[in-house]
Order: sequence, then structure tokens, then C-alpha cells
Amino acid sequence: MYTLTTPQPDESLPEYVRRIRRLLGMSQKELATQAGIHLQSLGKVERGQTTRLNQKTISGLAYALQVPAEYLEAVIKKVPISVASSVKFCPSCWRPGTAPDPNWANARAKFCLICGTPLRHRCPGCDEPVVSLKFRFCPYCGCPYKETVNGSSARSQIPSQ
Repeated sequence: MYTLTTPQPDESLPEYVRRIRRLLGMSQKELATQAGIHLQSLGKVERGQTTRLNQKTISGLAYALQVPAEYLEAVIKKVPISVASSVKFCPSCWRPGTAPDPNWANARAKFCLICGTPLRHRCPGCDEPVVSLKFRFCPYCGCPYKETVNGSSARSQIPSQ
């Protein structure tokens, strides 16, 4: 099952990045700024002059394009997307509005390298997979992804009525 943001079969990295950028109505400059990369680097990606991207660039582009990093990695490696991907992040270290740390995207990573907290890839409120960290709250139940100071989500702090 393909969605609008899922890479299409035989779609190249330049085609995929350009298609999603246009789908979001972004200019190259806006995308480069949100992804935290140079405008010239994005231009090279979209013109097909570079196909090897480091993990920081992949994470930044994935965040800015609102797609899982696994989608970009699959396009780069020219392999099909086999399962729906989710984004892993540290609920203690992640700051809303920022891209996740590239180390969290490692398939073998289970814990944050900074604080040791288990990485989260599902909403603590409804257990739906987290597919984008563009927003601070789960689109299904409204639960915040970021933990509060005492280690629980803000949703659990609200008394039930």
C-alpha cells in the first residue's frame, strides 16, 4: 500500500526529494533551512549529482520532508519499503521542533547514547507508531511525545474527570 509520501517503485533520490518538497509546497531554500543543510547540497541532491548522504543529512531531510528516514535510505539503496516505519527518539533528550539525533535512527539503537533512556517509537498514550516528530503531540490521541521532568508524559498529569 503506497501513500503520497511513500517512495514509488524505481523512483530515484532526486525525484523523490523533489516530489515530496513540491507536495509540501516548499522551496529549495525552505527545505534546506528546515533540514539543516546547505542550499547547494540540496541542489546537488535534487540534480542527481550526489547519492551518498551521511546520517545527519538523511535525518534532517526526513524531518523536513515529514517522512521516516527509512524511506530516504530505501530510495538511496534502491530497495522497496517492506514495513511501515516509525521514528525513534529519546523522550528525555529530544526537544520538540528539532530533528531527532542521528544516533537514534540506527536500527540497532535501543537506548539514548546521551542519557541511557530507552528510545521510544510509539505514542505513550495510544501506542500508535510515531511517524514524524514535526509536531509535539500524537495526531491520534493528543498525548505529548516529550516526557515531563518526573519521567511521565504530560497527558498522565491531567486528572481524569
